[in-house]
Amino acid sequence: MSSKIFSAATIGLDGEIVEVEVDVLGAGLHNFNIVGLADTSIKESRDRVSSAIKNSGFKPPHQCGRITVNLAPADLPKASPIYDLPVAIGILLATKQLQFDFNGKMVVGELSLDGRVRSIQGILPIALLAKEKGFQELYVPAENAAEASVVKGINIVPVDTLYALCDHFAGNKHIAYFPTISGEDLFLDSEYINDMAHICGQQHAKRALEIAAAGGHNVILNGPPGSGKTLLAKAMPTILPKLTLSEALEITKIFSVAGKLRKGQSLVVTRPYRSPHHSASSVSLIGGGSYPKPGEISLAHRGVLFLDEFGEYPKNVLENLRQPLEDGMITISRAKGSLHFPARFILVAAMNPCFCGMATDPEKMCTCTAAQIIRYKQKISGPIMDRIDLHIEVPRLSFDKLQEGGTEETSEKIRERVESARLVQSKRFSELPIISNSEMSSDHIKTFCQLDEQCTELLRNAVTALKLSARGYHRIIKIARTIADLAASEKITQMHIAEAIQYRFKTE
Repeated sequence: MSSKIFSAATIGLDGEIVEVEVDVLGAGLHNFNIVGLADTSIKESRDRVSSAIKNSGFKPPHQCGRITVNLAPADLPKASPIYDLPVAIGILLATKQLQFDFNGKMVVGELSLDGRVRSIQGILPIALLAKEKGFQELYVPAENAAEASVVKGINIVPVDTLYALCDHFAGNKHIAYFPTISGEDLFLDSEYINDMAHICGQQHAKRALEIAAAGGHNVILNGPPGSGKTLLAKAMPTILPKLTLSEALEITKIFSVAGKLRKGQSLVVTRPYRSPHHSASSVSLIGGGSYPKPGEISLAHRGVLFLDEFGEYPKNVLENLRQPLEDGMITISRAKGSLHFPARFILVAAMNPCFCGMATDPEKMCTCTAAQIIRYKQKISGPIMDRIDLHIEVPRLSFDKLQEGGTEETSEKIRERVESARLVQSKRFSELPIISNSEMSSDHIKTFCQLDEQCTELLRNAVTALKLSARGYHRIIKIARTIADLAASEKITQMHIAEAIQYRFKTE
């Protein structure tokens, strides 16, 4: 006797249909085999499923003869124990201990030895897949039901135990559908611990961060220790525009696959802020593994990636940022294939000007030699620095400035200007697959960033004097476009170009 249950696999950030086929041959010695390119965690499900079935009061598999489970398609790699529940249901169907119509139903879940259903990773991509393929019901662990419920158009059935699910299929005790959660209802005003109003002075740096937030540009903060670089970076998310529902779903998919969602959390509703330590490996930052998972740059998608002590990161780790900083996506290639993870983040880097940190401090003596300062700056390669739009000097504050209070602008007021600028950009790019000025290509620049003769002449002089690359030239225009948007100006003026140029200048 055979049976078939529909389940799913997550490949990267997308779901794929998996058919769990179970065949039971009553004659002969007992043998329980799972085929279909399954990893170790799936092959170990034989023991979990057997114990769960027995402890739920059903006839255990070892009394049913030869059992073969096929996870189709056979050439699709499958990982994680999400097939425990469909395998158990398939065995009960094949041995006629359970009867029900499995059409239009998808089942996922890990089993404990006593039959309880444990939570799994990657539920949101699976729910989106089930809806896309026309399934009417998706059976998920109860802990994952809130996450799946943000997908409209499919009934989510929360499952606590194998026995309860069998009771439901037998018609003895119905499990109610989990109520659909409206994504818009989750977007409440979030209270942040940090606020721009808490930071004394540093108006130049705050202005740069406002421009970065408005256009999605990358920033590097350079200054002596204790000048406020880290505090500025931590306040950056407070001035970013609120997430849209589509952005929230995109981010939640990444967090779901990476297993970073909190228990009971259905949707990520605030901009991500990721701050990995400078000892982080390439895999943790970029993503990877035998079955690739998103790294920090993908977890920071549509949010902020803060790299403190920028010069202390291993050079080979930072060089891996080249592609995502340019393309907004990371491609991870393995022998089994390539996967693409989105990585459209705002990079905020912070570093000291030298080993002792006092090279730019007018009141403290720098103890580094010229060779040491050069060697310290060479830790960051030219191509990486060229991909950072705004280069900001953050000076040490005087005592009098630290004593001032109550006059700083709040994050809420800054965010209002940022959201106004983003609204202009959303209208500008309404027919294009981009949402901010930083994502413009050279063709987009020609279309949306027309320059008059005065602007062109000023830009020509800047490119010649600063010896800027073609990338630097285009990034100045993008920054100027963002500055114009903040000023509610349709045209880029000479003043906008001049302000953009000063942010590209690097003090040597």
